Amino acid sequence: MNTLDLELLRALVAIEAQDSFAGAAVHLGKTQSAVTQQMQRLEDQIGHPLFEKQGRHKRLTPHGQKLLDYARHLLAINDEALRSLQQGNLEGVLRIGAPHDVADTMLPPLLAQVARASPLLQLDIHVGRSPFLMESLKRGEIDMTISNRNDPTLDGVVLRTSPTVWLCSASYVHDRAKPVPLVLADGPSLFRRLALEALDGAGIRWSPNYTSSSLIGIKAALRAGLGVTARGVELVGADLRVLGENDGLPRLPDVAYHLFIRKNVINPLTRKVFDMLKANLGLIRSAADQGASAAQSALGE
Repeated sequence: MNTLDLELLRALVAIEAQDSFAGAAVHLGKTQSAVTQQMQRLEDQIGHPLFEKQGRHKRLTPHGQKLLDYARHLLAINDEALRSLQQGNLEGVLRIGAPHDVADTMLPPLLAQVARASPLLQLDIHVGRSPFLMESLKRGEIDMTISNRNDPTLDGVVLRTSPTVWLCSASYVHDRAKPVPLVLADGPSLFRRLALEALDGAGIRWSPNYTSSSLIGIKAALRAGLGVTARGVELVGADLRVLGENDGLPRLPDVAYHLFIRKNVINPLTRKVFDMLKANLGLIRSAADQGASAAQSALGE
């Protein structure tokens, strides 16, 4: 049986990441014709075309997309093996933060990548509200965190862009003639701001029916039928349903979740783990998307 050439697979991943053969060539330090020849060799090896023309651009075929998924996994394993053998296993304690609403979806694949690459590393996990986690990061109380806020003073990479939806209990009856009864987080909250801006922008009346300092309290109020809230799709479950434009509510913007560390971080362990996670970003995104899709499926979406 033939063996797949990792350099050819690396070129395939680069083409998808850079969205063009020319961009991949620059990224890999090769000529465009060399990258084209690599893809021709790869197509010959698997016996199927990897790309098809769509207008002026080339897009992956179903076989190309399937091979791309395998390529990411194979390259991640290869790169992890080299790092482990060349640098040795990282040891010590890494403190990672995550907001409550993505602790079940985005955090697990990230932790799995860290544990797989550095099994001797001890993980100290902090789950809380995004603004407070960011403050803890800046104070040096944690080493890295997932956050739905953007901060140019930190080093960050986007893990996933998540839809924001209006949520209520499965039994809640929405009355468009009345002010929207909102369930809100007290204090600083991105979702609170997005909800109020969207309703005010659409000229829709609202009232703050319930506030809570925790996501657990917000979910309790929703399940009790006390009102509506704006949250990421990760919060969707069998006991909650989504309201939308057909219910008279405005569309909400997507939210980007970042992984942040401090700039000029002193601890080399933190930087090495962060760089490893960036290199394996495709795997983390894929696993996180599967978690979010499972949450949406609970509502039959």
